[in-house]
Amino acid sequence: MKQWLLVFIGGGIGSVLRYLISKSFNTYFAYFYLGTFLVNILGCLFIGLILGLSFKGNYLSENQILILATGFCGGFTTFSTFAFEKHALLTAGELFHFSFYLISSIVVGIAAVAFGLWLAKVL
Repeated sequence: MKQWLLVFIGGGIGSVLRYLISKSFNTYFAYFYLGTFLVNILGCLFIGLILGLSFKGNYLSENQILILATGFCGGFTTFSTFAFEKHALLTAGELFHFSFYLISSIVVGIAAVAFGLWLAKVL
C-alpha cells in the first residue's frame, strides 16, 4: 500500500506541474505544442537522471525511484496528449508540422534520456 501511495503522490505532483507548463507554453506557436514538448523532453531527462543514479549505486532507494520515476515522471509526461496533438495536426492537413513535431519529439527525447544517464555518471 505504501508503494501505491508514493506513486500516487509523485504522479499528482507531476500532473499538476505538467498542467501548469502546458497551459503556459502551448499558446506560443500555432502548430507546435511547446508545453507538451517541454514536459515530455524534461521527463525524458529526469527519468534518465533518476534511473542513471539508481544504476550508478545506492543513491536512490526503491521508494525514491517509485515516487520520482514511476510517479512524478509518469504523471509529468503525457503520451496521450502527444498522440492527440499529432492527430489534430494530421486532420488539419499540417503534414510538415506533424512530421517536424513527431521527429523532433522522438529524437530530442531519446537524446535527453541519454544526457540524463550521462549526467548521472559524472555526478
